[in-house]
Amino acid sequence: MSDGLRVLPVRGLPDVREGDDLAALVCGAAALEDGDVLVVAQKVVSKAEGRVVALDELEPSERALEIAEGEDRDARHVEAILRESARIVRVRAGFVIAETRHGFVCGSAGVDASNAPEAGTLVLLPLDPDASAARLRDRVRELAGVTVAVIVSDSFGRAWRLGTTDVAIGVAGLAPLLDLTGQLDRAGYELHATTIAVADEIAGAAELVMGKTDGVPAAVVRGLSPEGDGSAQELVMPPERDLFR
Repeated sequence: MSDGLRVLPVRGLPDVREGDDLAALVCGAAALEDGDVLVVAQKVVSKAEGRVVALDELEPSERALEIAEGEDRDARHVEAILRESARIVRVRAGFVIAETRHGFVCGSAGVDASNAPEAGTLVLLPLDPDASAARLRDRVRELAGVTVAVIVSDSFGRAWRLGTTDVAIGVAGLAPLLDLTGQLDRAGYELHATTIAVADEIAGAAELVMGKTDGVPAAVVRGLSPEGDGSAQELVMPPERDLFR
């Protein structure tokens, strides 16, 4: 059990562009320590990895035109969503819930125009967010000589709750789930189905100091002493257990 946590915003990062050394930028702005959890917003990871597309490069398909028709949606934006989707789950009033190639079920397949590098561009999810987190972790160790865990976070809605919260879409250096099955509570009751989404909880805490409009794309969670290892793929709900698809 932790004695308490600190959640520290990483301020002063420049606008990230394709090819930037994101780990070097973070190390230049924050004094990282062994055992920290570095949470980095998906947007800056995607920008550094060149996961940006211009609307002018997209030719809308018939399906994109159909979804966008009458809903004041740019059919090219819809086309980007369709291209990033493994499966369309729901469409309503021009809004698309999709399953990405990573297995994430989310709005617009993670395709977003907010905080894009410039007008007329869209930011896509990283091709492999777990690999992105692992590369950042290795690079931080190389540059700063410290061992941290890394979470790549993004904002997701939830089928049974209003509002969004940040969740982990990429993980390196910590176990994303804490399975308490078989343990006893203080009353002696054996837990049968209690699994804590630790990585998502950390991502949500970090978002409180990062915000959506404050230009703070990273945060450090200190005092947790993360254990284990794993990937964000462990957080994906298996289709046979998903009651909302």
